[in-house]
Amino acid sequence: MRRLRFRREGAFLAAAILLAAAAGTVLWLSRATTLTVAVAPAGGTEPAVLRAIAARLSERRRSVRLDLRPFPGVRESAEALQAGTVDLAVVRPDILTPDKGLTLAVLREQVLLVAAPESAGLSGLSDLAGRRIGVLAERVSDRALIEAVLAHYGLAAAPGADAPEDAATLAPVTEAELTAALAARRIEAVILLTTPTTPAAARLVGLTGQADPEGKVRLFGVPDGPALIARMPRLQAESVPAGLFGGRPRIPEEEVATVGTAYRLMARADLSRSTAAEVTQNLFEMRGALADALPAAADIQAPAYDSTVEATAARFPIHPGAMDYFEREQEGFIERYETWIYLFAFLGGGIGSALAWLRQRVFRIRRERVETATERLVEIQAAARAGGGQGRLAALADEIDGLAAEIAREAIERPAELRTLTAAAVAVDAARSTVRRKAGLEG
Repeated sequence: MRRLRFRREGAFLAAAILLAAAAGTVLWLSRATTLTVAVAPAGGTEPAVLRAIAARLSERRRSVRLDLRPFPGVRESAEALQAGTVDLAVVRPDILTPDKGLTLAVLREQVLLVAAPESAGLSGLSDLAGRRIGVLAERVSDRALIEAVLAHYGLAAAPGADAPEDAATLAPVTEAELTAALAARRIEAVILLTTPTTPAAARLVGLTGQADPEGKVRLFGVPDGPALIARMPRLQAESVPAGLFGGRPRIPEEEVATVGTAYRLMARADLSRSTAAEVTQNLFEMRGALADALPAAADIQAPAYDSTVEATAARFPIHPGAMDYFEREQEGFIERYETWIYLFAFLGGGIGSALAWLRQRVFRIRRERVETATERLVEIQAAARAGGGQGRLAALADEIDGLAAEIAREAIERPAELRTLTAAAVAVDAARSTVRRKAGLEG
């Protein structure tokens, strides 16, 4: 009975271990995934938006969390992603595009726009030749792009070349002094890299209009945008709709075609599709709720693409996980872990077959032990018939008792086939009966 009780306790213990292992596996698979995010520029809107999203993810105990790592500029954040020290990063492609970065979402688009008082008499980019043009002093990172665009149109010095005689002169100016500088003709226009839908852009256009006697503003962009993008593939085509900055008078009067760039949230290319899809889903689900308190959250948008092939082969490829969200093809639990499930099932089946074979082998060994003992009992019965004195018969009786005990022990530890045990019991009875009868005759 002790052995039987021990076997039952062992079975319960094994079942408990299996259940605990299964529960641990489920908890491990469902634990929150924390991703490190390089955010920049310092003091910019992108870090503020991502901080709000990270806080919301934590509050709602979502399966993915964000650990923000601040960097002074987008070049440094892109370098962190390129070095593989972070999982996600805020990137501006015209400054640095990580080789191993794939887009999850566009956080904010920027357009290149020239604003001038109507009285300045400027109507296009070519009119800037020989003029003094203001650039916002605090936007140091924008200057390289502005100079590169002007150089393409012969309005600034190209790399390694002398400046043309009619080059435009760029003059740093703060927002506070913009109107006065335009009114005093220290500058004749201001060139901006801005998100046109933001209050800041509307404010800058309004300050420009204040420098005109009639309050009128002329806005224009970059002509021949596709040709410029072919030369500078990190840029993208943009447009400013007519009347965006006011309807009376309408500013601009017509749609303005130009070029621009964007702040993108990029992920390392080897980030799993399911994790990338979860991050993307949370970004777009939370932007509406955050937009009231943080208007910049409303600027988050999906990267533009016409087909899946275009999305993966574009200048700024989209992460397959983000594509799964955009195409509504996100992986469920089974799809996400199907490889592990199949592997577990395969290995489990193999282990089960091995255990079944081992069990069968053990049963065969125990049956062979019982059969060997039974054969010996038959031999003892034959030997007892031949007699040989009381001493010999007593030794045979002792051997029979030993064999009977061995058979009983085998039957208790691991039940054998009924036919085998029945034959052994008959052999024990027959051998004992023969020894007793022979001992009585010789006594």
